[in-house]
Amino acid sequence: MEIGRQIRKYRLELHLSQEELAEKVYVTRQTVSNWENDKSYPDINSLVLLSTVFNISLDILVKGDLKEMEERIKSEDVTKMKRESGIFAVLLIACIVLLAPLYFLFGIPGIVAEILLYAAALYYSIRLEKQKKKYDVQTYREIQAFMDGKRLDEIEKAREAGKRPYQTVLYIIGSSAIAFFAVYGICMFLEFIGVI
Repeated sequence: MEIGRQIRKYRLELHLSQEELAEKVYVTRQTVSNWENDKSYPDINSLVLLSTVFNISLDILVKGDLKEMEERIKSEDVTKMKRESGIFAVLLIACIVLLAPLYFLFGIPGIVAEILLYAAALYYSIRLEKQKKKYDVQTYREIQAFMDGKRLDEIEKAREAGKRPYQTVLYIIGSSAIAFFAVYGICMFLEFIGVI
């Protein structure tokens, strides 16, 4: 981060010791030292006081840090979205694959376990939808671009928006077919091995 170098630079230009600067911004000398050595970051009130003491704008004081903060936030958001989409995928697959075995092996407790799996998958799908709305990503291509740290331009976004109604219908049909064949296959397997 640049803030430590900036504080040190402007403090030395004004011929202030760390203790004198600390008195002016109502913190301890150790806090100023931590800022200058990038051990901690000033809160917003301290930043405003520092910019006043140094007689510079807040933008100049945090020069370079805003870009780094944006990148850090963006990478954390991408990591969070990847993690939660992975959890959702695992839960969704578990819901489909374990439906028949849980029912046929455990009866009612198996159904309760399936409902809990479904509730967890639903919870993560809602979290993913909130993230998609927050970052204005809708389609897989937009999500992939977001994960790669890119954004689609307006023309590509319009094309993607035009595909959404058709994609929704195809997703419903595809999901239903996959669920049907998965449950049917599991039931046939259980019948074959004599559980049913």
